[in-house]
Amino acid sequence: MMEELKVEIVDHLAILTINRPEARNAATLALSQAMAGAIDRINADPEIRVAILTGAGGNFCAGMDLKGFMKGEIPRIEGRGFAGMTEAPPKKPIIAAVEGYALGGGFELALACDMIVASETARFGLPEVKRGLVARGGGLLRLPQQMPYRKAMELLMTGRLLDPAEAERFGLINRIVSSGEALTAARELATEISANGPLAVAAVKEVVTQAQNWRSDEAFVLQRSYTDPVFASEDAKEGAAAFAEKRMPEWKGR
Repeated sequence: MMEELKVEIVDHLAILTINRPEARNAATLALSQAMAGAIDRINADPEIRVAILTGAGGNFCAGMDLKGFMKGEIPRIEGRGFAGMTEAPPKKPIIAAVEGYALGGGFELALACDMIVASETARFGLPEVKRGLVARGGGLLRLPQQMPYRKAMELLMTGRLLDPAEAERFGLINRIVSSGEALTAARELATEISANGPLAVAAVKEVVTQAQNWRSDEAFVLQRSYTDPVFASEDAKEGAAAFAEKRMPEWKGR
């Protein structure tokens, strides 16, 4: 039986590939379970510093597998969300490498990532309203936070598709690359991130994501629980020493 999620660990990177190309990588319950397990592995393994999520066969993810849905299967895990990820992304940075369609839940997966690299073939959209549904896997919540409010409302209420140029103009994606190059470009970005102090990078993600729920008068106090351990770490001393000695730092993650 074909693995619905391929997991490759190389050079401090975890590459997760949704592997249902015959169905444009539409998500099933089995995929959701595999994704949740992969995220647990990423969170627990100190050697993994950055993750990449992509799809096989020229598409990212076309959303929910409708054949499974017709049989009563929902590709969602309680507490984890659609495809086992939208409500509980990895604690470490994750980059979406998008080729072809990222629709419905597939777009919501990309929105749950910290960065998006898209090929010129990519098409994003939340067409749920066209089927009498709503994008409750994070689309309604994240899209208005990640792009201008009125444009987000237009996309959510019309269900129309978004091309990479428009998505980049609204700050929704990081880079546009040639067809077939999204994963390569995402790996380059991930390598650049993983060269930095892993504790510092993890703290950046924690503070930025948590601060959305903090009041402005308490934010500086609340961030200390995440940032004080970074400044007290062995890695902080190593970073300073490496700079003084004009060499690459050797991170220990502690």
